[in-house]
Amino acid sequence: MYDWFMETGIRVVVIIAIAVVVYFVLKYLIPKFIRGLISRRMAGEPDTEIKKRIDTLSSILVTIMGVIILIIAILTILPEFGVNITTLIAAIGVGGLAIAFAAQNLVRDFITGFFILFEDQYRIGDWVTLAGISGTVEEVGLRRTILRDFDAKVHSIPNGKVEVSTNHTKKYSRVNLNISVAYGENLDKVIETINRICQEMAEDPKWKEDFISTPAVLRVDNLGDSGIDIKILGDTQPARQWAIMGELRLRIKKTFDSEGIEIPWPHTKVYFGNTPATSSKN
Repeated sequence: MYDWFMETGIRVVVIIAIAVVVYFVLKYLIPKFIRGLISRRMAGEPDTEIKKRIDTLSSILVTIMGVIILIIAILTILPEFGVNITTLIAAIGVGGLAIAFAAQNLVRDFITGFFILFEDQYRIGDWVTLAGISGTVEEVGLRRTILRDFDAKVHSIPNGKVEVSTNHTKKYSRVNLNISVAYGENLDKVIETINRICQEMAEDPKWKEDFISTPAVLRVDNLGDSGIDIKILGDTQPARQWAIMGELRLRIKKTFDSEGIEIPWPHTKVYFGNTPATSSKN
């Protein structure tokens, strides 16, 4: 036992130690390498977008390298126990083909995951819709993508199920908001008021960093049953559109109330019995 430990045991321990050291060195160096590469390729883009891309690629590369190091370490240790790895590798190759045919969905997941990463469809931190589910990307792997929705529910989506990916926060987001006013209102005054509110908010120190362009009235969007819809459009920093639209609604409501501009609601007339006769003047 002593002789085995002094010869074979020490070699096994050294192999494991080297594998662990290499893994942690790569875990430290890979993000730095990716940061330097991505920073040059994405020069001029917002820092948040660069960070999301770095985190996404670093996570998947560290995982891949960890698996490779583990396999190499195992194949290096097995001969120390008298295992013929040449025969083992041949058996694994034949078995791998059989597994590949039996696990076509898994293979599809990995292939789709590769193209998701290669094409930069979405990154960690993006708000996306995948397979009918919307949420923040918490993890992107070759096999699956992890989303967390507004209710904090975590969804694990196989990449093979992602036929269409919708990224709501890539590079920038957009305020797309309709405000309805009554038919009796002066539209020129309403448009001027809305644009003033948007401009004031864009100049507010608390909010100005969230704007890329100041929202403004785009057009009269619809003549509805109860009121006239006015569309507001503007670009924001990624994922900030919802907070901005909420604040805009609040400011618009307060200003409309103070200036006597009516926000309509559905009106219904109900008659019991015969319709009242209309009186006429002689």
